[in-house]
Amino acid sequence: MSGIALAVIGGTGLYKLAALRDVETLQPTTRFGAPSGPIRLGTLDGHRVAFLARHGEGHSLPPHKINYRANLAALQSLGAQRVLALNTVGGIGERFGPCVLACPDQLIDYTWGRVSTICEDEGSEVLHVDFGEPYTRALRQDVIAAAAKAGVDLVAEGCYGATQGPRLETRAEIARMRRDGCDLVGMTGMPEAGLARELGLDYACLAIVANWAAGAGPDPDEVITLQDVLDNVAVASAGLPALLAALLDRSGRG
Repeated sequence: MSGIALAVIGGTGLYKLAALRDVETLQPTTRFGAPSGPIRLGTLDGHRVAFLARHGEGHSLPPHKINYRANLAALQSLGAQRVLALNTVGGIGERFGPCVLACPDQLIDYTWGRVSTICEDEGSEVLHVDFGEPYTRALRQDVIAAAAKAGVDLVAEGCYGATQGPRLETRAEIARMRRDGCDLVGMTGMPEAGLARELGLDYACLAIVANWAAGAGPDPDEVITLQDVLDNVAVASAGLPALLAALLDRSGRG
């Protein structure tokens, strides 16, 4: 199957793309097992787009239990080459408060125990991929340009720190991440980005800031609730359809 202009992976609070039309439901299997759930394949402004909910459409999969390899391999098997990851995150840096959208250019991996490579099976090729620039530059530039065209405010940089989860971080952990240079904190940025590079996929992250990370906001005693997260994701993602339409226009494929 070919002709998919873009694959979108949705994070917490983003379990479907309402703008998709003529939706077909696919349930592919891969050599790594089954993906998180069905892939919804449809059209958006005349372009074919595939959507997959990273945590499952009922949010049944915690970050460390997601089969990241199967998710990416399933999208690739359908003909996708460009993957836009939507990640719900906490803000650490001053410019990354709730409801901000960001397109990070760097990341730090604090996760552990996850299958982080496709080089697991005996006899498989050992890949030492270049990962100095973890997100595909051309796709990032297209996302940034699409946001500008769509009139969507976007912070066009930042460092994403990937933590293990599913619990949120302590204030001390966030303080350490700030010292390390992290602007954003999430639980699903890795190994997804690294696996995409091994599979040869173009990959970029659109981070949706749902809350201040522990101790990072103006109220050090703020308690983060799931409802607050979901409410802020809804506000921050209001411009997502327009941004995606502009991104697809730039892709020139469909």
